[in-house]
Amino acid sequence: MTKTRFAAVIALCAIGITACTPTLRNHGYAYVNGETPVITPGEDNQTTLVNRLGNPSTRGVFETDTWYYISATRETLAYQLPQTRERRIMAVEFDETGTVVAVEEYGLEDGRRVNLVRRETPTRGRELTFLEQVLGNIGRLPAGSFTGEENLPGGAGGPRRDQ
Repeated sequence: MTKTRFAAVIALCAIGITACTPTLRNHGYAYVNGETPVITPGEDNQTTLVNRLGNPSTRGVFETDTWYYISATRETLAYQLPQTRERRIMAVEFDETGTVVAVEEYGLEDGRRVNLVRRETPTRGRELTFLEQVLGNIGRLPAGSFTGEENLPGGAGGPRRDQ
């Protein structure tokens, strides 16, 4: 085997080996040295948390007095779909004055897979095409409603000029 072919084989092997190396990506809140920050209920408040940890990843939808710091590590191997290797969620709950009441931590093992439901709610009547929706109201409104000359609901309102 010539030196050129040998170098080509070595290069292909090196490319093949590096293609199988997993790629790790971190998303969300970055824990310093992998340690959970110390948050003291009763002492810390929203201002101290923002100063030390930054803004939360998200806040509660219905209960905005809960902040969530979310971190995830995903691994991609060659051309496979990424897989979540680690997930950490720190939930910080506040009282009405903004003081920390409770801190809870959740991991990947606490998560649940939720299946997407593809059902649709049917509508009554017939379905309109795009053009029927766009052109459907032409001719239904009086011409004066666009200029504000008629005192109709949704018109320009106010006193009429001819009075």
